[in-house]
Amino acid sequence: LARQHARTFEARFKGLPVNVAQASRFVGNADLKKVREGLADGSIDIVVGTHALLAKNIAFKDLGLIIIDEEQHFGVAHKERLKALKAEVHVLTLSATPIPRTLQLAMTGVRELSIIATPPVDRLAVRTFVMPFDPLSIREALLRERYRGGQAFYVVPRIEHLEEVKRFLDREVPEAKVAVAHGQMAAGQLEDVMTAFYEGQYDILLATTIVESGLDIPTANTLIVHRADMFGLAQLYQLRGRVGRSKARAYALFTTPEGKTLTVQAERRLSVLQSLDTLGAGFQLASHDLDIRGAGNLLGDEQSGHVKEVGYELYQQMLEDAVAALKSGNTLPTDEQWSPTIALGAPVTMPEDYVADLSVRLGLYRRLATLENDAELESFGAELIDRFGPMPPEVEQLLKIVTIKILCRETNVEKVEAGPKGIVMHFRDRSFANPAKLAGYIADQRSFAKVRPDMSVVFIRDLATVAERLKETTAILRDLVKLITRKKAA
Repeated sequence: LARQHARTFEARFKGLPVNVAQASRFVGNADLKKVREGLADGSIDIVVGTHALLAKNIAFKDLGLIIIDEEQHFGVAHKERLKALKAEVHVLTLSATPIPRTLQLAMTGVRELSIIATPPVDRLAVRTFVMPFDPLSIREALLRERYRGGQAFYVVPRIEHLEEVKRFLDREVPEAKVAVAHGQMAAGQLEDVMTAFYEGQYDILLATTIVESGLDIPTANTLIVHRADMFGLAQLYQLRGRVGRSKARAYALFTTPEGKTLTVQAERRLSVLQSLDTLGAGFQLASHDLDIRGAGNLLGDEQSGHVKEVGYELYQQMLEDAVAALKSGNTLPTDEQWSPTIALGAPVTMPEDYVADLSVRLGLYRRLATLENDAELESFGAELIDRFGPMPPEVEQLLKIVTIKILCRETNVEKVEAGPKGIVMHFRDRSFANPAKLAGYIADQRSFAKVRPDMSVVFIRDLATVAERLKETTAILRDLVKLITRKKAA
């Protein structure tokens, strides 16, 4: 990909006083040394490279712009290293399928976002098929591509699958010339294979995901993915993007092992991919990926994952509040900004089969986070029933957790933890509006309640199910609200 971009830049800037260089493992040590020197003294204007540019021995004289292509292949540490190259550097990241963390940064306003949704003129969408492995269908697809003068990619998830699939192709499609490519080949050998395929000397390129990143081969218009259940959603979308790069109709076959039950996650990935077969569907696909995997840690290293304690809706609200505060220059937390942590071992999600549209679902999560009393919550529940029908157990549970959140804020409880043996409540700043009444309430519980050294209160209960934990937590919090209201009345 780096070589491809370097050639494009050289062609575009031909005849202009712009010096373009390349840095990757395909560049020899002597040439790489010249590139390093040119970057340090400023004689090179544009350098196109891989992770090689992040090496500690590379220094830039005056770095002004970093463009990160195929951003989903870089880890957080790599991106921070790029930003550390210069404090005031402009960063432009490009990706058809941004990872959940990056998409979340854009959606919450931490980063600016532009979407290119218009495909090139005459570009046709790739026809996508998900099917159990069938030798006859694969032979037919490969031969059809060969007879219309095109080429095909056959992608496997692991290097150890290459030998088995190569034997299969030699046996089932003897008419076709097959080239093999993977990341552990020597740089020169890999370059020779890719160049030969690009020039049309082979009909099929059998490869690992090394072909995933941005290769542009207009004559390759059939893609077959072996064991598609072993790939991630963004990987499959990127692979599908390797075909259909000209005016010809392209086909993508994602094969799954015959007679083997797929995991729920794998099935969901493949069904999402099959449904998103329009041009420029990458942003929608990234939104689904965010929904499936969670947003990750914006200040840490995890690029996906759920915020288990608070749930997505509270997390989203907290994040937006924090971003708005920083943008306005207000960094001091106010009473309005804190949100309780609720850990009851209960999932806080709205099922897809209840609210199918992703954007509507995310909108409902955000509205839930703003509800402040029982009346608003009751009105929200009535609206859900009116729009989507009777609430499934998961949604009822979600509303009960939001009730607990509202009660926590009223009673100054910043964290509630509930398990099979009881409930622990931590008070914010170790304070309660009516401490005398709270002490009396704990005393009335006898051996079923005690105060810990950190001033948190443990209520000892036998709560085997999530439903029991929700009910008992709500009951205790309502009792605490009554203690506060009595003080106000007095």
